[in-house]
Amino acid sequence: MSDKLSFINPNWPAPANVRTLQTTRLGGVSSAPYDSLNFGLHVNDNPIHVAQNRQALSQYLPSEPVWLNQVHGIHAVDAALASCIPEADASFTRQKNVVCVTMTADCLPVLLCDSAGTCVAAVHAGWRSLCDGVIEATLNQIPAKPQDIMAWLGPAIGPNAFEVGAEVRAQFIAQDAQAETAFRPHCDHETNQKYLGDLYQIAKQRLNNLGVTRIYGGGQDKHWCTYTDKDQFFSFRRDGATGRMATLIWLDSFQ
Repeated sequence: MSDKLSFINPNWPAPANVRTLQTTRLGGVSSAPYDSLNFGLHVNDNPIHVAQNRQALSQYLPSEPVWLNQVHGIHAVDAALASCIPEADASFTRQKNVVCVTMTADCLPVLLCDSAGTCVAAVHAGWRSLCDGVIEATLNQIPAKPQDIMAWLGPAIGPNAFEVGAEVRAQFIAQDAQAETAFRPHCDHETNQKYLGDLYQIAKQRLNNLGVTRIYGGGQDKHWCTYTDKDQFFSFRRDGATGRMATLIWLDSFQ
């Protein structure tokens, strides 16, 4: 393990008491194919290695993160009231020092907060949960006007790598017609048309639909792609057996 874990610091104008961390795959103890900073206990990595990685992360946090059993749904839980490992794909809190976290390896991590610094949330927006409304379900738990909410979009599979079939594209368009603009024809696999989808664009569309326009990360300042950047990120679609990164947010008690 390196002396210092490798993080990306979200670049957004969140209040000073809103703290965030985005991990990469670098700095942990897990062996290939989970090398090295894997936080997922469900991916067949050595659980002792995962525990060591989580312990290394803990020095940067005020408390143990509320890890979720992510199931590609839309349920959002109150992290301050959660027990054990809740089955959910988002968590939120209004309590200080309670750490919300989502794990990803191609899916889109979304962080939310209000401009007053009174509520934060972490969202696991895989394509299924994004399509079904996990962002909307989580925003329903934030007691602030849309204009007072901001979002940060973390590293995910990019629009030049996220290939899907016509049925996935149709599901998104059925939920929101403007999603059609987030897909472009890619190639015809023996008349089975494929498309390249842009999860970042779809997330922005969904946020805009709810009146949230203060959106950062993603393609705003740097367009990460977990699939193409093997040195920095885990990617399930690229590697199959792989680790999970963590995207974390909490309210600091010292502000």
